[in-house]
Amino acid sequence: MSVTLQDVRSAASAISGAVLNTACLLSRTLSAIAGAQIYLKFENHQFTASFKERGALNKLLSLDAAQRPAGVIAVSAGNHAQGVAYHAKRLNIPAVIVMPRFTPHVKVEQTRVFGAEVILHGGNFDEAKAHALQVMSQRRLTLVHPYDDAQIMAGQGTIALEMLDAQPDLDVLMVPVGGGGMIAGMASAAKALKPGIQIIGVECKRFPSMHCALKRSEPEFGANSIADGIAVKEPGKLTLEIIRRLVDDVLLVDEGDIEQAMLLLLEIEKTVVEGAGAVGLAGVLCNRERFAGKKAGIVLSGGNIDPLTLADIIERGMVRAGRLTRLQVELRDLPGSLAKVTAALAEANANIEEVHHERAFTRLPVQSAVVDFVLQTRSHEHVQQIIAALDAAGFKARLHNAD
Repeated sequence: MSVTLQDVRSAASAISGAVLNTACLLSRTLSAIAGAQIYLKFENHQFTASFKERGALNKLLSLDAAQRPAGVIAVSAGNHAQGVAYHAKRLNIPAVIVMPRFTPHVKVEQTRVFGAEVILHGGNFDEAKAHALQVMSQRRLTLVHPYDDAQIMAGQGTIALEMLDAQPDLDVLMVPVGGGGMIAGMASAAKALKPGIQIIGVECKRFPSMHCALKRSEPEFGANSIADGIAVKEPGKLTLEIIRRLVDDVLLVDEGDIEQAMLLLLEIEKTVVEGAGAVGLAGVLCNRERFAGKKAGIVLSGGNIDPLTLADIIERGMVRAGRLTRLQVELRDLPGSLAKVTAALAEANANIEEVHHERAFTRLPVQSAVVDFVLQTRSHEHVQQIIAALDAAGFKARLHNAD
């Protein structure tokens, strides 16, 4: 099985007008940080906030007159579900989406809003998939696979056409990898248009299925990942065949690298990107020497992230940057002691967010206390200045960020 440049061009023509040709823009600030020219492809700006619309629509448009009224079925807990549901509704094609029972309520409801019938079944993706195949057989539905399908791959490959049309001089494309549909389609188009271009996939270390499949080694998986959109345990058979031929490398990035990339995109580009969508930038930042001076096109594949999760990532990022700090301060448990500490903190330009005063649960002598402060600070250097200021005022303080 292969996907040709003509297949991708046909997909581009088919989906034109119904899917955005998203911007592909130079980020001057990220380029300075990375030491490479960073061009961002904003697929998080699609209507369902993900590139998945492209392949889903191309597949739906390929159905024949008998398949359309019978309907389609898909298994997904996220972006693929919404892409299929949205475009099926536009085309008046009945859609059934099978999701694991523990899928977040907001994703279930959003898929229903797009008009799909949602079936919650199983405790994980594999159980949901097995049930979906049963329903497909019983109701004679057409399966819209999230990645292992030629029409899906061709649809996703249109991203590469747009990127090279907007920025013909790109040296490398950085592409998130889960099951491999996007990178297989993009590589098929990009290598045909520009044989010298490098195609680099990026996976999270906790789910290195494609990386290990290429090396013919046995993967070890984590329990979860912030990049849940690419947390795939088994790569596609069709996608793997194409990736072996056309993709230059698949890199791995860890959770902290992904979170840092998400935060940089939020702060610098003012754009919300989910974990899977940020791995391409993380891949460049973790391998700066490899990409130094190159023109790198990075696909921001999606922006669907729970606001509470995003808030946690922002807070954790501020801790790593030294902009949010927890200090533990020892003091005599006497009137006015706490006021003296807070005065010293104010003098050092530290803004207090939280205070916890502890007397009982401490090994300090009686009439002593421990106070935990959560402080807004400027940098790690500023934190050290605050500790020195407290020491000068007669208070012992220590960092208490990571117990």
